[in-house]
Amino acid sequence: MQKKINIQNKKARFLYEILDKYTAGIVLSGTEIKSIRSSKASIAESFCEFNEQGELFVINMTVEEYKYGNYYNHRPKAERKLLLNKRELKKLEKEVKNSGLTIVPLKLFINDKGFAKLDIALAKGKKLFDKRETIKDRDNKRNLDRVKKIYK
Repeated sequence: MQKKINIQNKKARFLYEILDKYTAGIVLSGTEIKSIRSSKASIAESFCEFNEQGELFVINMTVEEYKYGNYYNHRPKAERKLLLNKRELKKLEKEVKNSGLTIVPLKLFINDKGFAKLDIALAKGKKLFDKRETIKDRDNKRNLDRVKKIYK
């Protein structure tokens, strides 16, 4: 029984308004998956982009070098290809080109079969006042929970 790997991009929900979510597979080398299984990865500053052939890549995702890897080790900030259905890729590419939306990774996890998956979202950047509203809502919820806890 292996431990549950769940690496999240906590800033994404604050900086972006999530419109649509997808789960994509990732093309990884042997040392990359070993590093991810030991939770040595970060998707905090990463984003997704299409290349000229219409393939989707995650950029700026950091996977630390595998501790026991020798000269076969991977580059920590390499571009990694994402695997989606052709229909989903075309829909995402159309949305990104026409609407000016962006694709951000939300969560990196290992599924039941042992494959690394990345939850990505089609997102729209929030304005400053939207961010302030989010902070205000979070504070109000926290205060309400405190009051409820006192009276229970």
